[in-house]
Amino acid sequence: MSDVTNGEYDAFLEALADGEGYYLACENEHGLLPPRRSCPHCGDRDLAQRDLPASGEIVTHTTVFVPTPQFEDDAPYVTAVVDFDGVRLTGIVRGIDQNDVEIGDRVTPTVEPNETDGERTIVFHPAE
Repeated sequence: MSDVTNGEYDAFLEALADGEGYYLACENEHGLLPPRRSCPHCGDRDLAQRDLPASGEIVTHTTVFVPTPQFEDDAPYVTAVVDFDGVRLTGIVRGIDQNDVEIGDRVTPTVEPNETDGERTIVFHPAE
């Protein structure tokens, strides 16, 4: 990724960590995560920034027992795809026992370091 692209993603992570998550939307209301220059669905280049809902619903998840080296010390962990009113984020679930994570659980997004190398990653916690 270029420095501009990395900068846009870093800004997204900072906003998410501060509880001010956002996404981009085209004129056709396709929700996109930064960095984006155009909508991959319709090609629209006029993207507006919108507030990410405070919580979303787990739509799929899996427990990772054999991780990539970047998450070696985190395993086992649950990775989930969470729907925020049409915008989907992928991250690690924390604060819910691995065996208790279910489709339909409501979670909130944030950014925390992973256990292996301290790199920032998207994390979901149970919504209150």
